[in-house]
Amino acid sequence: MPGVAERLEAKHSGATWLAARKIEYDVNADPVEVCFQRGWSDGLPVTPPTDERVIAMLKGTTRKPDEIIGKIPPNLADCTIEKVAINAVMAGCRPEYMPVLLAAIEAALEPVFTLHGVLATTYFSSPVIIVNGPIAKRIGMNSGMNALGQGNRANATIGRALNLIVRNVGGGRPGEADRSTLGAPSKFTLCFAEDETDSAWQPLAQARGIRPGDSAVTLFQGHGPEAFVDQKSRTPEALTKSFALSLVKIGHPKLVQSARAIVVLSPEHYAIYREAGWNRQKIERALYEATIRPGAELVAGADGVGEGIPASRAAEQVPKFYDDSLMVVRAGGAAGLFSAILPGWLAGRNRTELQPVTKEIQA
Repeated sequence: MPGVAERLEAKHSGATWLAARKIEYDVNADPVEVCFQRGWSDGLPVTPPTDERVIAMLKGTTRKPDEIIGKIPPNLADCTIEKVAINAVMAGCRPEYMPVLLAAIEAALEPVFTLHGVLATTYFSSPVIIVNGPIAKRIGMNSGMNALGQGNRANATIGRALNLIVRNVGGGRPGEADRSTLGAPSKFTLCFAEDETDSAWQPLAQARGIRPGDSAVTLFQGHGPEAFVDQKSRTPEALTKSFALSLVKIGHPKLVQSARAIVVLSPEHYAIYREAGWNRQKIERALYEATIRPGAELVAGADGVGEGIPASRAAEQVPKFYDDSLMVVRAGGAAGLFSAILPGWLAGRNRTELQPVTKEIQA
């Protein structure tokens, strides 16, 4: 709930400086039901964005409420910081989440993220948010047990707020611009922090050019997670081959160089690599090489399966991915030889036009 200061400010100033259109409703109406009726929800209840709550949310950033952060597809509607705050309230965010959410929006609006395409595709994809740096701990994000699941407010609401902004500001609603054949739970939210407890590990944001000690978000066009289980491999070579068996199935075993992927390494699987001295770069390179297969197995029609690559590539050794299409992050609980794969949008075949985006988080 907003504090006394926000309630007094809203009462005595009339919050006249708030620019968003006010919605009047019957005093006896349930404001939560009003939000449902007006289509502002992703299907779950939202917190009504009262003046007091929006004022409190705006105190989570030093940026001016009327600043336009960008144009949100598909309608390319101007999105102000105030509108971000309104949707952050509805999603259940706390004010201190605002810097992370704002960085996520800026990353999503980079042309190479192709937010309009991620929304309008018939595939499963949605924005996946990975947070690195001190801010993740400061706002209480989960990088450990159940990091990809429910139960953590910051993880759940930051990702939800981004998707609500696309819906409520940009007009991206299922059955309209959102043409996903089946969708995925990640269209509600998929946001987590990377486990940075091992100083020998290079966090994802640093691998992507962010300075050590700074906080950042990385946005990926994907969905998931898909389970990976290997409770018997004890060497990095064996574990890598095992991961490859799951990675080659993304989309379809015969589809190649069409999607990126994130491997979410659990602590027990990571320990196998760490004890052998393997760093991020070595793991990612080994996974790439382990997913190279004979073209003869992948051509259309092989084994009676219509899907596949052209017959002209039958003599090649064909990689499943491009050499920069795999990213590894660390997360998860201490027990369990289970990791996860977050598959990317199949439009990843447009390698230079579709890329993950990393943005530094500003105060």
